[in-house]
Amino acid sequence: MAQHTKLRKSSVHSRAEGDNRRKRKAPPALRTLMNYAALLVGSFLIALSFNLFLLPNKIASGGVSGISIIVNTLFDIPPAYVQWTLNIPLFIAGIFVLGKQFGVKTAVGSVLLPLFVLLSSHWEPPTHEPLLGALYGGLGVGLGLGLVFRGRGSTGGLDVAAQILHRLTGIRLGLAVASLDGLVILSAGLFISLENALYALIGLFVTSKTIDFVQTGVQSSKAAFIISKQPELVSEAILHDLDRGLTRLQGIGGYTGEERPVLLVVVGQNEVTRLKLLVRDADPDAFVIISNAAEVLGEGFYDDKIL
Repeated sequence: MAQHTKLRKSSVHSRAEGDNRRKRKAPPALRTLMNYAALLVGSFLIALSFNLFLLPNKIASGGVSGISIIVNTLFDIPPAYVQWTLNIPLFIAGIFVLGKQFGVKTAVGSVLLPLFVLLSSHWEPPTHEPLLGALYGGLGVGLGLGLVFRGRGSTGGLDVAAQILHRLTGIRLGLAVASLDGLVILSAGLFISLENALYALIGLFVTSKTIDFVQTGVQSSKAAFIISKQPELVSEAILHDLDRGLTRLQGIGGYTGEERPVLLVVVGQNEVTRLKLLVRDADPDAFVIISNAAEVLGEGFYDDKIL
């Protein structure tokens, strides 16, 4: 009776949490507004990082912005005009080759980012040290792009070119992006200096890691795979004592050939120790694998940052 009461309370608690999450979910109009706000703020951060850190130190860390730095170095043409000159034709080509899935946000991003670059071009850079420029420029661009991606937007540029290349040649999209960025950095090494190209690699690395951070957040969850001869006891401990759901997967022993259920449960970082203790108490011989889960969405793992 006590177990049924506890389970019933847990079910009521879960339903209440689900109702609260549904109430918190933004209506479509507000969601669209927040997405465009993320695109706006993200584009401004990218432009600011470009003018304060990357451009003054001639760090062409890939993309159309990197091309604009090379052109500015060679011909003294303002980067914003170069970015518009490349972004708009690439966007039009993307519509013809890939269809209309780019949508309004990509068009807005393709025009908005160079505009912010132009408006903030007179701001004084805080440093002329290339390493600091690469680190802080890469960090700022990563934060900006992370916000743009969270708003389901795009700043266009070589990302569009990479998708066109992927569609026409069949080359993997990730490889296409890396190849185009690599060509920009290689060009920086040829037309600016090899040292600046090396700094550009640092900036590109920092940008990619920062985008991952913004996308997945700081809270990491853990996925545990549990193989036990007492699956019922382990399941009961997880469901009732830890108050977490689980999934049963069917596994077959590679040596014995015996069928045995594999329990999959996702927990927060602060619940790992308790999970291990519960499993050990239920079955001291259980085999447990715990791995990182970068991002988890769903019941009990709602992401408030997604609108």
